[in-house]
Amino acid sequence: MSNNKFYITTSIAYANAVPHIGFAMEVCQADVLARYHRMLGDDVFFLSGTDENGSKIKKTALENKTEPQKFVDENSAKFQLLLDTLNISNNDFIRTTDQKRHWPAAQKIWNKLVEAGDIYKSNYEGYYCVGCEAYLTEKDLVDGKCPNHQKAPEKIKEENYFFKLSKYSEIIQEKIESGKLKILPEARKNEILNVIKSGLKDVSFSRPKNILDWGVPVPNDDSQTMYVWCDALTNYISALGYGQKSSRGSASTLEAEPLLDFWPADIHIIGKDILRFHTAIWPAMLLSANLPLPKKIFVHGFITSDGQKISKSLGNVIDPFEVIDKYGVDALRYYLLKEIPSGNDGDFSYQRFEEIYQADLANGIGNLTARIITLGIKNQESGIKNLNKNSELKTKAENTWNNYEKSLNNFKLNEALEIAKKLMSTCDEYIEQNKPWQLEEEKKKAAVIYNLLESLRHIAWMIYPFMPETSMKIFEQLFVDEQERKIKLNKNLKEAQKWGGLKSETKIKKGEILFPRL
Repeated sequence: MSNNKFYITTSIAYANAVPHIGFAMEVCQADVLARYHRMLGDDVFFLSGTDENGSKIKKTALENKTEPQKFVDENSAKFQLLLDTLNISNNDFIRTTDQKRHWPAAQKIWNKLVEAGDIYKSNYEGYYCVGCEAYLTEKDLVDGKCPNHQKAPEKIKEENYFFKLSKYSEIIQEKIESGKLKILPEARKNEILNVIKSGLKDVSFSRPKNILDWGVPVPNDDSQTMYVWCDALTNYISALGYGQKSSRGSASTLEAEPLLDFWPADIHIIGKDILRFHTAIWPAMLLSANLPLPKKIFVHGFITSDGQKISKSLGNVIDPFEVIDKYGVDALRYYLLKEIPSGNDGDFSYQRFEEIYQADLANGIGNLTARIITLGIKNQESGIKNLNKNSELKTKAENTWNNYEKSLNNFKLNEALEIAKKLMSTCDEYIEQNKPWQLEEEKKKAAVIYNLLESLRHIAWMIYPFMPETSMKIFEQLFVDEQERKIKLNKNLKEAQKWGGLKSETKIKKGEILFPRL
């Protein structure tokens, strides 16, 4: 494995319903970073999956007159189909009902918490939201209701196992404040620090089996089922083989198997509604189990629909499959990555979607590619020649790369796309200023056309993490010879960024319209 490993995860989607537009955005954001780090030459492991345990799953399955396992099998398959349809480059997909891969990890980490003296039995009396699969305090409620589901939580009293979360308040605070555990954006870091400073309380980590029997059994106590979040958070290491028997014959440690070298995660990508679980409970579990903490947690916002919260009752749920069927995969990826600000809330409306499609895709990258390829083909007989190594487009491309990488390294995905878009606008201006079709001097015309074709190559690289299908279609037009194309694509990013990567005498061809006008 490369020394530059990069482990990235999405949250695992709750399999009580079909995929929604918010999860589509999350996996697209993760995919950009995974593809970008592969371009940098890093050894990338990219994980997604489904969370399939808990009382809400069983309740919904029974309402649908089906068995819980059949119910989650069907929904998990839909999430996997969405990843495939969106062209997501994940290496693995973990399911929390997987008794061979996931359950041993969840039970091993439970035992580690027990060994650390951090699990104890006590009576719990308070509020429980089935929708959140979470225990709530009076402070969490708004007008007596869960703020996420607008429903009054259940008041329960039961004997559970508790986890000593309070024990780790100070150390988690220190890790976050020092940047050893980086929370992005800054507003989310401040939010969780306020929670921690007000005092973390011990949390219930199991429920009686006679109330919840759909989940991972608590080791050495058949009367209790593991609390869904204790089990779900473990997915990030269960997928790497934690808790499995190693080739050396014993249950694996973090040093036992090569795949576990990927831990700690370089970045978890999550939604703001599960901030507390990932930035308080998960770090405390890892500290208790003597495992390294993740390096960064990037928190995205929510998507509204025409300014309204998305909900089934309002009838404004957006089906990502429907959007893809109508507009194409890369059109949806582009909208979610450019129009929804990284780390903040954003809105989806079909009117805005079509405006963006026409302006940025059909009239933008689509039209620019067609113009440049057409100019190249018309002048191909005299040969494509790299004659002007110090053009204004070369300088612009170099500056664009610097700003592009800076934005991606700071998780400003929408900014990186905007920066690439500016290079496209510069190319349009260059065409209008130089009017190559009017140039009589062959050397000057050849230089102008080469500069445009080479700029298009750079643009194709820049959009690759965001719109891989579109990028490949551009490469197919720039590199007619398939072997040559493969060689170019297998080069690392630093090589790709060098001006002059498009060889003199290269053969180009006209391709399909990238984004047909609506």
